[in-house]
Amino acid sequence: MEKRLAMIPLRDENPTHRPAIVTALLIATCLGIFLLVQPTASRTFDQPTTDELVDEIEFTYEYAAVPCELIENRPLTAHEITATQVIGDVNACVDTPDPSSFVPFPDKNIWLAVIVSMFLHGSWVHIAGNMIFLWIFGNNIEDRMGRVHFAVFYVMAGIVATLAHVAVQLDSTVPVVGASGAVAGVMGVYLVWFPRARVRTLLFITIIPIWPRIPAVVLLGVWFVSQFYIGNDSGVAWMAHVAGFIFGVLAGLAARNERLRP
Repeated sequence: MEKRLAMIPLRDENPTHRPAIVTALLIATCLGIFLLVQPTASRTFDQPTTDELVDEIEFTYEYAAVPCELIENRPLTAHEITATQVIGDVNACVDTPDPSSFVPFPDKNIWLAVIVSMFLHGSWVHIAGNMIFLWIFGNNIEDRMGRVHFAVFYVMAGIVATLAHVAVQLDSTVPVVGASGAVAGVMGVYLVWFPRARVRTLLFITIIPIWPRIPAVVLLGVWFVSQFYIGNDSGVAWMAHVAGFIFGVLAGLAARNERLRP
């Protein structure tokens, strides 16, 4: 399914009543960090040198959330990072590491990293996909939910998504990056509040592109189901997507009957 079918939303036919300032700020923040702070952006289109690759790995482990760190309540040791990046052991978490083990980032705030991870991305494709979905679906949710509530909801969805990923990857020593979980939460609310909204979508069936107007309930429903076909071997935190989306659906259902500002 994921090899032969690809859907990229282009725009929705669902006008807003006020500018989506928070949504725009979230996108600007993610893009700014990716372009100006992360080492990833500068090497995406070129084969990275060894030094560039090391810089990227060090940056990610210093700032991103890692399931093992959250479960063990401590930063990773150099041995665990090396086992992951050099040997390929993605579950290199040690229950009781040697007290003399070297810890590269001893001052890392592992819980703050859960928030920071929501603004980090692994590649241009990663950030482009997330930001497209966030803009198309986020502006309507912000418009109806209100800016402050939307900002709080977005962060909460990201936290829930990350913790869900951790819950099924307890020993993982692979950093979690990306706004996908939070964006999935926004998509979940959109499904509940605007299921009939038409979304102009670039659809690839094998290599044939078409751009039909698809009801949001179909587009988002297919996206949600497709997450179960991704699997752990793809390197995608699919459980974070699923959990964020379900959180959004539940939040949308809980607030649907409230007198929110249209």
